[in-house]
Amino acid sequence: MTNNQLSKGMLVLMLTGISLPAIGQDGNAGIMEATTKVRSYFQSGVNLMYAIGAIVGLIGAVKVFNKWNSGEPDTGKVAAAWFGSCVFLVIVATVLTSFFG
Repeated sequence: MTNNQLSKGMLVLMLTGISLPAIGQDGNAGIMEATTKVRSYFQSGVNLMYAIGAIVGLIGAVKVFNKWNSGEPDTGKVAAAWFGSCVFLVIVATVLTSFFG
């Protein structure tokens, strides 16, 4: 290791050590700020989950319709999986809303 590399490494360590106290804050304040941010983004996330559920539901309905019209024997399994995934998305959104308000 050359002297130049050693001095650069020491400079990086020194600057990192100086900047660490500047980013510290009270633990309770940090938790409250994180809670506020999560709650502010939450309704947008729930709406996004409903939108994704609607798109997946439409695609699944088209798949089931095509299988049904083709006379494929596993149509019932595909329909059950499609319906179950739609119900799961609605239940998850409801449960998360009850947790995060």
